[in-house]
Amino acid sequence: MYLVLILFALFASLFGLSKATLQYCEPFFLIGSRMLLAGVLLLLQQFIFNRKAFSIKANHLLSLFLLGFLNIYLTNIAEIWGIQHMISAKACLIYSLSPFLAALVAYIVLKEKLTSKKWLGLCIGFTGLIPIFMTQSSSENSGGGIGFISLAEISVLVAVFCSVYGWTLLKKVINEFQYSPLMANAISMTLGGILALLHSYLAGEAWTPVPVTDFNPFIKKTLLMCLISNIVCYNLYGYLLKRYSATFMSFAGLVTPFFASLFGWYFLGETISWHYFASIAVFSIGLTIFYQEELKRDKLFVQS
Repeated sequence: MYLVLILFALFASLFGLSKATLQYCEPFFLIGSRMLLAGVLLLLQQFIFNRKAFSIKANHLLSLFLLGFLNIYLTNIAEIWGIQHMISAKACLIYSLSPFLAALVAYIVLKEKLTSKKWLGLCIGFTGLIPIFMTQSSSENSGGGIGFISLAEISVLVAVFCSVYGWTLLKKVINEFQYSPLMANAISMTLGGILALLHSYLAGEAWTPVPVTDFNPFIKKTLLMCLISNIVCYNLYGYLLKRYSATFMSFAGLVTPFFASLFGWYFLGETISWHYFASIAVFSIGLTIFYQEELKRDKLFVQS
C-alpha cells in the first residue's frame, strides 16, 4: 500500500516542479524540451530492448499524430499555461476531475450507460469544485474568464479533457493497432514535444538562442521531471495495476491533491485557503458515490 502513496506523491510533485521550473525558462519551451527528451529516450529504449516492436505502419500515422497532438501537445500546453497563473494544488485538484470526465466521454462517445448513483456522484463532484473556483489569485483575475471561472481554470479544464480523450486514443492504438504501451507513448511524446517546441517559437518565446534564463537549474529540474514522470511513475503504475484494480488505483488518486497542497506550501510558499479543503471534502464524497458502482462491478467480476 505504501507504494501506492509513493506513486501519487510523485505525481503530485510534478505540479510543483513544473511551476518551479518556470522561473528559469519559458512555459511552452519547457513542455517541448521535456516531452521530446522523454520521447527520444523511450524510443531508444524500445530500439535497444525490443527492436521487433520498433515499427510504424503508414495507415496508423493519423491516429498516432492525433495521439501526440491531444494527449501530449494540447494537454500539456493548456496545463502549463493555466498552472503558471494558479497555485499548483489547485491545478492538481482540477485534474482530479479526470474520472468524471472519462465517464462523460464514455457516455457521449462510446454510448456507455451511467447509473443514477454515478450521475449523483458526478453532480456532487462538480459542485465540490465551486468553492475553489470562487477563490482566485490576482494573476487569475487579470486574465478574464467566463462567469466565476477564470481563463487559467478553463485552460486546465481543457487540459484534463484532452488528457482523458487522449487516453481513449492511446487505448485504441495499443489494443487495435497492437503497439506496445512503451512504443505508443514514445511516438506520442516525440510528436507532441516537436509540436510544443514549434508552438514556443511561433508564440514569440525568447529564442536567443533558446528560451532559458538559467541552464543549470533548468536542466536539473527537467531531468528530474522526466525521471519521475516518464520512468518511475510509468513503470510503477504498471506494476501496481498487476496487484490492484484500475478502479482502486483511480480512487486512491484522491490523495494526490493533499500531497500537492503540502508540496506547494512547503517548497513554493503557496497559501492554501479553507476553500481548497472544502472542495476536496465535497469532491471526495462525490467520487466515493461514483466509485461505489465500480467497486460493486469489480467484486462481481472477481466472484464470477
